[in-house]
Amino acid sequence: MRIELWAGPECTVNRVGDRFKDQLPASGFAHRIDDLDRLASLGATRLRFPLVWERTERERGSLDWTWSDPRIARLRELNVRPIAGLLHHGSGPAWTDLLDPAFPELLAEYAAAAAQRYPDIDAWTPVNEPLTTARFSGLYGVWYPHRRDDESFVRALLNELRGTQLAMRAIRKVNPRAQLVQTEDLGFATSSPRLAYQAEFENLRRWLSFDLLTGRVDRQHGMWKYLRKHGASEQELLQFQRDPCPPDIVGINSYLTSERHLDERVELYPPHYVGGNGRDAYADVEAVRVSGAIIGSFEARLRETSQRYGLPVAITEVHLGCTREEQLRWLHQAWRAAENVRMEGRDVRAVTCWAAFGSFDWTSLVTRDDGHYEPGLWDVRSDPPRETALAGLARQLANGQAPTHPALDSPGWWQRDHRIKFPPTGRLQALPARGRPLLITGATGTLGRAFARVCEERGLRYHLLHRADMDVADPASVEAALEHWQPWAIVNTAGFVRVDDAEDDARQWRENVTGPQVLAQACARQGIKLLSFSSDLVFDGGKDQPYVEGDRAAPLNAYGRAKREAERRMLAFYRGALVVRTAAFFGPWDQHNFVTQALAALRRGERWQAAQDQWVSPTYVPDLAHGALDLLIDGESGIWHLANRGAVSWSQLACMAAEGARLDAGLVQAVPGASLGWVARRPRFSALASERGLVMPTLEEGLSRYLAACAGQGARDILEPALS
Repeated sequence: MRIELWAGPECTVNRVGDRFKDQLPASGFAHRIDDLDRLASLGATRLRFPLVWERTERERGSLDWTWSDPRIARLRELNVRPIAGLLHHGSGPAWTDLLDPAFPELLAEYAAAAAQRYPDIDAWTPVNEPLTTARFSGLYGVWYPHRRDDESFVRALLNELRGTQLAMRAIRKVNPRAQLVQTEDLGFATSSPRLAYQAEFENLRRWLSFDLLTGRVDRQHGMWKYLRKHGASEQELLQFQRDPCPPDIVGINSYLTSERHLDERVELYPPHYVGGNGRDAYADVEAVRVSGAIIGSFEARLRETSQRYGLPVAITEVHLGCTREEQLRWLHQAWRAAENVRMEGRDVRAVTCWAAFGSFDWTSLVTRDDGHYEPGLWDVRSDPPRETALAGLARQLANGQAPTHPALDSPGWWQRDHRIKFPPTGRLQALPARGRPLLITGATGTLGRAFARVCEERGLRYHLLHRADMDVADPASVEAALEHWQPWAIVNTAGFVRVDDAEDDARQWRENVTGPQVLAQACARQGIKLLSFSSDLVFDGGKDQPYVEGDRAAPLNAYGRAKREAERRMLAFYRGALVVRTAAFFGPWDQHNFVTQALAALRRGERWQAAQDQWVSPTYVPDLAHGALDLLIDGESGIWHLANRGAVSWSQLACMAAEGARLDAGLVQAVPGASLGWVARRPRFSALASERGLVMPTLEEGLSRYLAACAGQGARDILEPALS
């Protein structure tokens, strides 16, 4: 029997103060019943289904099943069995909380009602990650009831686990065969020798959910004294021994940020990493950022859990908020870990693709509404949700097929040396990039160099090519290069970019039209993915709203006509080509873009003239490179618009940059575009938007990151959010 594929939407309903934050409406899963069909199409056998208490019993005593009824019925039709989750990082409805003495009985009442409503559901998770939730709610003060003491942590945990016992008792009165699928994050702690005692404590504490439910916590247990000291009565601890409720399946969740390292050398770390235990002050950092050894993660957690309990195990959450190829690598490595441990003879049941439709604001531990979105198997910024490469990989794994995506050939960022941010502990281990490369044309251009930088950071093997390496307009040169490097994709950033010179320079047609056509023909013959770039100048400016992909192109100048003809030819010869239209871009890695030159002039105290009557969507180069690479990896084709969201005139852009850099925006002179000596006609309005998906950040966000880089943080820091 193969390992099963399970899936689940991110379904946290947590409370911060008096406000409940619900992930399901944010991702759209709350409104789209056909998401169940999408999940079934993967070959998933089970769905971690959010039958969340706070959503069903919004008013005390009034249970509303109108959302769950049709979805449970649809799952039956699809032959996908639910694992019903009742509490997911929450504290219950507004009239209770994790410290309420009545909490266990109240949860059990809801569980009984749910089981009576759906008596055929045979798997339940009354409380997801109870230890983790108790830590964040009772020990760290992040979620309601925002306590920061050991007594609150212990009480919250015991209430959750007693609630789990009572809930399963109530459920089994309805369905005696109902199984408990108990989940927990089992992040492991390492430390410097001096802090070995603290790491030992944390590594024992992480088992408490399972140890209590399985009746293992007796007077000899290493956590007995701690629990008794901080409010647990002997009677209630012994009750877990007398009336154990062992999981039928032990669900392991593991995240890179959960693996921690403790170090008393606090001077080596930023202040926000530093805390203590009353005995020692120490930094608590992600182990992957300091550990010379490659983090074991899922394989180690599965093996030790199986050894500890002798029960069936499953990976119940696999998600990584990262760039697409890193998400692919994380899922693939989790699946291989499950297979490896299963081959040892251990009972590993499933791997769960978590946050199937992405997640929101986990960068702030869902305490704020920043709108920070991490895509999953589908990207909900498109309507309907757009399937990503992750879904294709999940489908292959579920059906026993060998994964084929070339991005899987290289190691994840957690296995490469650039993961280290602080002095490493132990001998540094790292794995090299492997597999077929990307070819990037345009080695001397801003965009080509930007793609090389981004590929380096993302662990994508690449070659940055000059014309001598491959002349894109020469079929023989292209064929020779493809034979030599055997790429899986080409990113074509080569071209003639001087818009005014293009009016009477015949070379621009060769570079901007013939070259893309030759590449499209060659890639079509050999099944190689192709990404090439077009421009907002394919439009005439007659529209007063941003242009989308389906709008009619009507270029005003020779450059725009060449770009439009290149689009037509590429897609005629190769329907699988990806053509990205973008706008005038700016970035931290060249000195010749509009924003950089404007700020340089303003710093010198010089006036800067900029058009007030031409509106564009300026685009931050790292955002463009990341977004385009994600689409390429996802296998997208056709025309996409990628530009930072927003429309401004050139003079407004200069003022925004000046204000952000704390320079005198009064030095910006807004003038008619016709006064700037341009030869080629420009459209009055050529801002871009997308009807295919809002994958790009706003202009304000892009400009903020650009200014941060220019202020001295360095270009590497621009990429860091994609690596954590």
